[in-house]
Amino acid sequence: MKQQSYAKLLSNLEDMTKQYRLLLDCVRKEKDFLVQNQIEKLTLNNLVKEQLINKITDLDILRASFASELANLVGANAAEPRLIEIAQCMGGAEGDRLRTIHAALELLTKRLVEINKENAMYAETALSTVNSAMENIKDTITGPKTYQKKGTYQPGYDKSGHLVRKEA
Repeated sequence: MKQQSYAKLLSNLEDMTKQYRLLLDCVRKEKDFLVQNQIEKLTLNNLVKEQLINKITDLDILRASFASELANLVGANAAEPRLIEIAQCMGGAEGDRLRTIHAALELLTKRLVEINKENAMYAETALSTVNSAMENIKDTITGPKTYQKKGTYQPGYDKSGHLVRKEA
Protein backbone atom coordinates (compact mmCIF):
# COMPACT_ATOMS: atom_id res chain seq x y z
CA MET A 1 0.00 0.00 0.00
CA LYS A 2 2.83 2.35 0.92
CA GLN A 3 4.67 1.61 -2.35
CA GLN A 4 1.55 2.25 -4.43
CA SER A 5 0.92 5.55 -2.69
CA TYR A 6 4.58 6.52 -3.12
CA ALA A 7 4.45 5.60 -6.82
CA LYS A 8 1.33 7.72 -7.38
CA LEU A 9 2.89 10.70 -5.60
CA LEU A 10 6.18 10.29 -7.45
CA SER A 11 4.44 10.10 -10.83
CA ASN A 12 2.39 13.16 -9.97
CA LEU A 13 5.45 15.13 -8.88
CA GLU A 14 7.31 14.21 -12.05
CA ASP A 15 4.35 15.37 -14.13
CA MET A 16 4.27 18.61 -12.16
CA THR A 17 7.98 19.13 -12.73
CA LYS A 18 7.48 18.59 -16.46
CA GLN A 19 4.59 21.08 -16.56
CA TYR A 20 6.56 23.66 -14.56
CA ARG A 21 9.46 23.33 -17.01
CA LEU A 22 7.06 23.90 -19.91
CA LEU A 23 5.62 26.91 -18.08
CA LEU A 24 9.11 28.29 -17.50
CA ASP A 25 9.83 27.95 -21.21
CA CYS A 26 6.52 29.66 -21.97
CA VAL A 27 7.31 32.57 -19.63
CA ARG A 28 10.75 32.98 -21.23
CA LYS A 29 9.12 33.13 -24.67
CA GLU A 30 6.66 35.67 -23.30
CA LYS A 31 9.59 37.89 -22.35
CA ASP A 32 11.01 37.64 -25.86
CA PHE A 33 7.64 38.41 -27.44
CA LEU A 34 7.19 41.44 -25.18
CA VAL A 35 10.63 42.80 -26.05
CA GLN A 36 10.18 42.16 -29.78
CA ASN A 37 6.61 43.53 -29.75
CA GLN A 38 5.08 40.44 -31.37
CA ILE A 39 1.49 40.75 -30.21
CA GLU A 40 0.03 37.78 -32.13
CA LYS A 41 2.67 35.37 -30.84
CA LEU A 42 2.26 36.84 -27.35
CA THR A 43 -1.48 36.17 -27.47
CA LEU A 44 -0.97 32.55 -28.52
CA ASN A 45 1.71 32.14 -25.88
CA ASN A 46 -0.66 33.46 -23.22
CA LEU A 47 -3.26 30.86 -24.20
CA VAL A 48 -0.66 28.10 -23.82
CA LYS A 49 0.39 29.62 -20.50
CA GLU A 50 -3.19 29.56 -19.20
CA GLN A 51 -3.58 25.91 -20.24
CA LEU A 52 -0.35 24.99 -18.46
CA ILE A 53 -1.44 26.81 -15.31
CA ASN A 54 -4.76 24.93 -15.37
CA LYS A 55 -2.92 21.60 -15.76
CA ILE A 56 -0.58 22.49 -12.89
CA THR A 57 -3.53 23.43 -10.70
CA ASP A 58 -5.21 20.09 -11.39
CA LEU A 59 -1.96 18.24 -10.71
CA ASP A 60 -1.49 20.16 -7.47
CA ILE A 61 -4.92 19.11 -6.23
CA LEU A 62 -4.00 15.50 -6.94
CA ARG A 63 -0.60 15.99 -5.31
CA ALA A 64 -2.23 17.20 -2.11
CA SER A 65 -4.43 14.11 -1.89
CA PHE A 66 -1.57 11.73 -2.76
CA ALA A 67 0.74 13.42 -0.27
CA SER A 68 -1.92 13.27 2.44
CA GLU A 69 -2.46 9.59 1.77
CA LEU A 70 1.28 8.81 1.89
CA ALA A 71 1.81 11.02 4.94
CA ASN A 72 -0.87 9.06 6.76
CA LEU A 73 0.87 5.77 5.87
CA VAL A 74 4.37 6.87 6.95
CA GLY A 75 3.31 8.70 10.11
CA ALA A 76 3.75 12.31 8.93
CA ASN A 77 1.23 15.13 9.32
CA ALA A 78 -1.62 14.08 7.02
CA ALA A 79 -3.67 17.24 7.58
CA GLU A 80 -0.97 19.47 6.10
CA PRO A 81 1.43 17.17 4.29
CA ARG A 82 4.88 18.56 3.53
CA LEU A 83 7.08 16.81 1.02
CA ILE A 84 10.21 17.28 3.09
CA GLU A 85 8.53 15.81 6.18
CA ILE A 86 7.31 12.81 4.18
CA ALA A 87 10.83 12.34 2.78
CA GLN A 88 12.28 12.37 6.31
CA CYS A 89 9.76 9.78 7.51
CA MET A 90 10.42 7.54 4.51
CA GLY A 91 14.22 7.80 4.50
CA GLY A 92 16.52 5.96 2.12
CA ALA A 93 16.48 6.31 -1.64
CA GLU A 94 12.76 7.08 -1.71
CA GLY A 95 13.21 10.00 0.68
CA ASP A 96 16.19 11.27 -1.32
CA ARG A 97 14.13 11.14 -4.51
CA LEU A 98 11.35 13.18 -2.89
CA ARG A 99 13.88 15.74 -1.63
CA THR A 100 15.41 16.03 -5.11
CA ILE A 101 12.03 16.62 -6.71
CA HIS A 102 11.16 19.14 -4.00
CA ALA A 103 14.38 21.07 -4.67
CA ALA A 104 13.75 21.04 -8.43
CA LEU A 105 10.18 22.32 -8.00
CA GLU A 106 11.33 25.00 -5.61
CA LEU A 107 14.01 26.18 -8.05
CA LEU A 108 11.55 26.20 -10.96
CA THR A 109 9.01 28.26 -9.03
CA LYS A 110 11.67 30.79 -8.00
CA ARG A 111 12.76 31.22 -11.62
CA LEU A 112 9.15 31.54 -12.73
CA VAL A 113 8.50 34.27 -10.20
CA GLU A 114 11.64 36.20 -11.21
CA ILE A 115 10.98 36.06 -14.94
CA ASN A 116 7.30 36.83 -14.45
CA LYS A 117 8.21 39.98 -12.48
CA GLU A 118 10.49 41.07 -15.32
CA ASN A 119 7.71 40.41 -17.82
CA ALA A 120 5.32 42.49 -15.74
CA MET A 121 7.81 45.39 -15.82
CA TYR A 122 8.13 45.09 -19.61
CA ALA A 123 4.36 45.01 -20.02
CA GLU A 124 3.85 48.02 -17.73
CA THR A 125 6.52 49.98 -19.60
CA ALA A 126 4.91 49.14 -22.93
CA LEU A 127 1.48 50.16 -21.64
CA SER A 128 2.74 53.45 -20.25
CA THR A 129 4.44 54.19 -23.59
CA VAL A 130 1.24 53.45 -25.48
CA ASN A 131 -0.80 55.55 -23.04
CA SER A 132 1.60 58.48 -23.44
CA ALA A 133 1.40 58.23 -27.21
CA MET A 134 -2.40 58.08 -27.07
CA GLU A 135 -2.50 61.15 -24.81
CA ASN A 136 -0.24 63.05 -27.22
CA ILE A 137 -2.44 62.12 -30.18
CA LYS A 138 -5.57 63.11 -28.27
CA ASP A 139 -4.04 66.45 -27.25
CA THR A 140 -2.99 67.12 -30.84
CA ILE A 141 -6.43 66.37 -32.22
CA THR A 142 -8.57 68.11 -29.60
CA GLY A 143 -6.29 70.98 -28.76
CA PRO A 144 -6.17 72.66 -25.39
CA LYS A 145 -9.22 72.40 -23.17
CA THR A 146 -8.98 75.80 -21.47
CA TYR A 147 -9.44 79.29 -22.79
CA GLN A 148 -6.30 80.92 -23.97
CA LYS A 149 -5.43 84.59 -23.89
CA LYS A 150 -5.54 85.40 -27.55
CA GLY A 151 -6.34 89.09 -27.57
CA THR A 152 -4.21 91.79 -26.04
CA TYR A 153 -4.78 95.45 -25.46
CA GLN A 154 -3.12 97.56 -28.06
CA PRO A 155 -2.58 101.15 -27.09
CA GLY A 156 -3.41 103.90 -29.56
CA TYR A 157 -7.03 103.10 -30.35
CA ASP A 158 -8.31 105.28 -27.56
CA LYS A 159 -7.00 108.41 -29.32
CA SER A 160 -9.35 110.37 -31.44
CA GLY A 161 -9.45 109.16 -34.96
CA HIS A 162 -9.68 110.97 -38.23
CA LEU A 163 -12.68 111.13 -40.42
CA VAL A 164 -12.42 109.07 -43.59
CA ARG A 165 -15.67 109.99 -45.32
CA LYS A 166 -18.15 112.64 -44.75
CA GLU A 167 -21.69 111.80 -45.77
CA ALA A 168 -24.96 113.07 -44.62
